Amino acid sequence: MKRAIFITVRKDSSRLPSKCTRKILGQPVLQLIVKRALLAEKFDEVIVCTTTRDVDDEVVEIAERNGAKTFRGSLDDKLARWDGAAKKFEVDNIVTFDGDDLLCDPSLLDMGSEQIVNRELDFIEAPPGLICGAFTYAFTAKALDKVCEIKASEDTEMMWTYFKDTGLFKCGVLENVDEVFMKDYRMTLDYPEDFEFFKTVFEHFNCMNNDVPLRDIVAFLNNNPQIPQINSFRQEEFLANQKKKTKLVLKDRV
Repeated sequence: MKRAIFITVRKDSSRLPSKCTRKILGQPVLQLIVKRALLAEKFDEVIVCTTTRDVDDEVVEIAERNGAKTFRGSLDDKLARWDGAAKKFEVDNIVTFDGDDLLCDPSLLDMGSEQIVNRELDFIEAPPGLICGAFTYAFTAKALDKVCEIKASEDTEMMWTYFKDTGLFKCGVLENVDEVFMKDYRMTLDYPEDFEFFKTVFEHFNCMNNDVPLRDIVAFLNNNPQIPQINSFRQEEFLANQKKKTKLVLKDRV
C-alpha cells in the first residue's frame, strides 16, 4: 500500500497574487510547506500537484529542488489533477496538504493516513473546531477515481462535496485529536493579513526548517492573543467564499 501527501498549489491567486512564492525568512512559502510535509512519517511520497501552465514552472522548480515529486494537470479540476497524480505514482491512499496551510501539522497528517486504513473509510475530514489549516482531508485513490467518474463539472475546488454528499462513500472525521489543536485560530494563507500573521510567527521562532510543533505555536498564540487577531477577522469572509463556491454537479446516470 502506497501513501502520499498531495500538496495542491498554483502560482496565481486573485486575493494574494503569487502567494506560494512570497518569501518568509528568505524562503518561498512553497519551500516552507514542502519542508513541513516531509516531516510526516507515514508516507512514501510528497507530491506537489500543480497545473500545466507556464506560470507554474516555478512551482515545479521549487518543489523538486526541495525533495518533492511533482504532477501537472488541470487548472480548475482539482479532482482530475489528483486522480492523474494518483495514477502516475500508483498511490493507494492520499492525505492533502493545501498550499495555503504553512503550519499543517505532520502528526495529524500521519493520523489521517493511519485512520483511513484502520477505520476502513473512503474519506476523512477535519473535525469541527480544529484550527483552520491544521489538517484538510484524507481519502483513498479508489474513492477519488470513482468521484472522477461521476462528476459532471471541471470546477471542483470545493471537492469535499463529491465525497460527502453523494451517499456513495464511507466518510468520517479525524478522531483522537488533541484538545490543544481545537482553537479558532486562522492558519491559512488567502489574504494580506494572513501573510502578516505567518511572517510574525515564523520570525518569532526563526523556524527556517518549518519544524516547530504546532502545539508550541498554539502555546505562543495563547500567550500573545494580539497575534491571531492580525487575521482572525478574515475567517467569516473566507468561509462565506467557500460556501459560495461549493457545488455538486453529477452525471445523469448517478
